[in-house]
Amino acid sequence: METPLFSALMQHVKSNPLSLHVPGHKNGTVFMKEAEQIYKGILPFDVTELTGLDDLHDPKEAIAKAQQLAAVLYNVQSTYFLVNGSTVGNLAMILACCNEGDEVLVQRNSHKSIINGIYLAGARPIFLSPKVDEMYQVPSYVELETVKEAIECYPMAKALILTNPNYYGLSIDLTEMIKFAHSFHIPVLVDEAHGAHYIAGGQFPVSSIEAGADIVVHSAHKSLPAMTMGSYLHLNSELVDKEKLHFYLSLLQSSSPSYPIMASLDLARAYLENIMKEEKLPEILKSIEMVEQQINSMEEIEIVHSIDKLVSTDPLKMTIRSRNNVTGFELQDFFESQSIYAELADPTKLLFMLPLHDTTSITNKLKAINKGVPNPSRPIHAKQHIRMEDSQTNSIQPLEVSYSYLKVCEKKVVAFEEAVGFYSAESIIPYPPGIPFLMMGEKVTANLIIQLKNLMKSGVKIQGDNHIQQGRITIYMKSR
Repeated sequence: METPLFSALMQHVKSNPLSLHVPGHKNGTVFMKEAEQIYKGILPFDVTELTGLDDLHDPKEAIAKAQQLAAVLYNVQSTYFLVNGSTVGNLAMILACCNEGDEVLVQRNSHKSIINGIYLAGARPIFLSPKVDEMYQVPSYVELETVKEAIECYPMAKALILTNPNYYGLSIDLTEMIKFAHSFHIPVLVDEAHGAHYIAGGQFPVSSIEAGADIVVHSAHKSLPAMTMGSYLHLNSELVDKEKLHFYLSLLQSSSPSYPIMASLDLARAYLENIMKEEKLPEILKSIEMVEQQINSMEEIEIVHSIDKLVSTDPLKMTIRSRNNVTGFELQDFFESQSIYAELADPTKLLFMLPLHDTTSITNKLKAINKGVPNPSRPIHAKQHIRMEDSQTNSIQPLEVSYSYLKVCEKKVVAFEEAVGFYSAESIIPYPPGIPFLMMGEKVTANLIIQLKNLMKSGVKIQGDNHIQQGRITIYMKSR
């Protein structure tokens, strides 16, 4: 399997080069003794833009070839390697499509990087509320009728931004949404961070690339064997300015990109390509079924399955919950006591992220669990970990005031109850999954404060300043 960037790095390392360039560890010859043994295998590959190793910001050789091979595999016009995670891809695609004051349609349960991109662009977000999955009790997808209504109300929108799948692996086929948006010449940008492997087919959901999206961002490191922060951005559009996209990628990405990360993206593409060419997927999926059987054999636990007929669930995402009201956090504690670490816990569930690989070792580890799930120590409420909209809230909600206006407003930290009626000057983000519960610029309501308190009581980790933990929030001092 061809791996041009990794091969170029290997050739360079084998030449026994003398480093008179950055970085300062000089191919690993200068390093802390305590850590030499740990890092010595990777440091010779941690180089800079040397002859034969190409330049991410102006690729013509090995990086260009590696990106081209990825584009061929994903069947797109261009693929760009990202070394700052999917965050930088989300920012760049929004800035490439949206300017100050532009209306943009955006799924409400988007990652914080999507919201940040809209903020940086100075665009006006029109939020589309997603459907809540009945079994998972988490926001899932925006319904087709909501998208159609939003586009008809805002036909001059500069982009439709969707998140598919959600963090729990719930996905829908976006083909009809994308066709409708394209009939209004609106590009569709998809944060498909968790779906880099979908093109392998089989039981995996339909990739938004196949559905016709204009830009798709993949966190390769989430489901493929790439290093953390290694991601792809795929462009497949006549509606997006390629030069503008390239400009923002170059503007936002590090001028000293990590060669180990980029090489791992080259290898991850080859890994996926090999699975497809060698038809290894059925064997992988069969081994995942063995994990499911082992989980189902544990009397206190069950696997959660969506009953929504439009939803496809990624087999690599396995969500479990207790049959006797043990919280997701208590399940997390139980499995960690057995040295099994999950991807995410919430008040009611635990999410396992399985590898795109034979999972026999996982099944064996589960079989070796030497104690039962403990009894619950605190009550759980099925909906306390998701934002429940006020009853009068429409599924299509523009931000009431512009980001540009809020930028000039004074801020003040106040108690939760004093914030009601004002606009939040910070985003309150449960993490994972990194989806804002309350976004900067949203009006604080009494109902949201109640929900926020319940979130905090449930044990959800919230990113933000310490004053959140003290029952205080930053608001814009704009009149009610």
